[in-house]
Amino acid sequence: MALDQDKFSCSICLDLLRDPVTIPCGHSYCMDCIKDHWDGEDERRIYSCPQCRKMFTPRPVLEKNIMLAELVEDLKNIGLQAAADHCYAGPEDVACDVCTGRKGKAVKSCLVCLASYCQNHLQPHYYTPPLENHNLVDPSKNLQENICSRHDEVMKIFCRTDQQCICYLCLMDEHKGHETVPAAAERTEKQKELQERRQQIQQRIQDQEKDVKLLQQEVEAINGSADKAVEDNEKIFTDLIRLILKRSSDVKQQIRSQQETEVSRVKELQKKLEQEITELKRKDAELEKLSITEDHTQFLQNYPSLSALSESTHSSSINIRPLRYFEDVTAAVSELREKIQDILRDTWTNISELIAEVDVLLSEPMTRAEFVKYSQEITLDPNTANRFLLLSEGNRKVEITDEPQPYADHPDRFTDYKQVLSRESLTGRCYWEVEWRGEGGVDAVAASYGNISKEGRLDECLFGGNDKSWSLYSYTNGYTFSYNNIHTPVSGPVSSRIGVYLDHRAGILSFYSVSETMTLLHRVQTTFTQPLYAGVRLYDGSSVEFIKLK
Repeated sequence: MALDQDKFSCSICLDLLRDPVTIPCGHSYCMDCIKDHWDGEDERRIYSCPQCRKMFTPRPVLEKNIMLAELVEDLKNIGLQAAADHCYAGPEDVACDVCTGRKGKAVKSCLVCLASYCQNHLQPHYYTPPLENHNLVDPSKNLQENICSRHDEVMKIFCRTDQQCICYLCLMDEHKGHETVPAAAERTEKQKELQERRQQIQQRIQDQEKDVKLLQQEVEAINGSADKAVEDNEKIFTDLIRLILKRSSDVKQQIRSQQETEVSRVKELQKKLEQEITELKRKDAELEKLSITEDHTQFLQNYPSLSALSESTHSSSINIRPLRYFEDVTAAVSELREKIQDILRDTWTNISELIAEVDVLLSEPMTRAEFVKYSQEITLDPNTANRFLLLSEGNRKVEITDEPQPYADHPDRFTDYKQVLSRESLTGRCYWEVEWRGEGGVDAVAASYGNISKEGRLDECLFGGNDKSWSLYSYTNGYTFSYNNIHTPVSGPVSSRIGVYLDHRAGILSFYSVSETMTLLHRVQTTFTQPLYAGVRLYDGSSVEFIKLK
């Protein structure tokens, strides 16, 4: 049967009885505790029991209760003292503000009383009507920070103008006329922002953990491919040892050098991602700790001190070039065996270039300045423009017209859809930006093969309605990406300027929302079989301009 510790505790110090004495009314106390209590009553010469308030005259003589002392000692021996110690405040705990003597560990803090209470002294808050509506939170050592240093009042109001917590007297003084709300209401808004930031961090952690795994796989693939290339080439060069021994050594050295370079690049990026993941997890832990704070004032005062989420040092995903690494080198060296002297003279440069072209990571630009390095000046082709499109500004700008334009007949002209393609064919790495004006906005920013169908109002002619064009449709509240008549909703900030990045060889086509920063909206990973052309489709009342970036 479990024993109730309170039955063997002194009601003055709340600790287990020490040298217990029993006074005439039957209540028991520590010898020193009741002596101190009665010493304070010596002037009146009337002595009372701290529990039942019964009066004694003259002062009772105190004698140690031997039986009770032995019982308490036995309880200590069976571990009750250890259980009692658990209820007292340690160096890291919040102490009860009511306890005298040894302080109990607070289980709640009251934001109205601005005091902390142990389990015993908290009870009135549960059954005393004036206290029942008080706001109880987890124990806090910082309750005094809730008090206005100027007016000594509780700060329950948040000034949005000055971004600080204030009391009601501040509201009538230096914050008069400011935009203010209850602290609880502001906490609700900030909590939403905090949760969004946590979601961003958690999503970035997930994305980059995937990237780390992908990079590790590529390290193994690079090493395996390089090792096999070295082995194969050593066998080939053995047959030509007298003529091409020097070239064999050079090829081996170049492969190993490029292998080391590529592995180093991958591992360096992998290391950066792991460091960023660690930092993101630390930031997430801070935000999680703040998000569960029940004290609105503490939350709001600590919230501005949190550093903003920095931009990621890496794109949202890693893309790997679909190459065969060093196998092309082996093929080139095999050809050497057949042509011997001529190949040594004419093909050696080709071998070196193939080794240097091993580029595993798709190093897509990070910043707008890096994208602009690949900028392609785009001019629109009048021979493809729908007759209700007017070209201007050196064929860089296009807008809707009410009257058909006197364009000459041409088989490449879009007959039904208000679309137009660029004059330039696009291969390699290219970047361009389009900016729209007007109420309608850009219906579609597209990249298309030149042989897309032009005549008729069919899916075969519509950007994104076929397998020859890729299109980002823009609306007032979002985007949709379309390819082969499959439409995918796209989230991201709506902007009047869209950036398009093409890496034709790697099969990458990316669309970005461009404002003060660039936000990736959608990325395509495929294999392009023809050169691409930039294209746009317009709504009525809108115009589009291809921006000069250099």
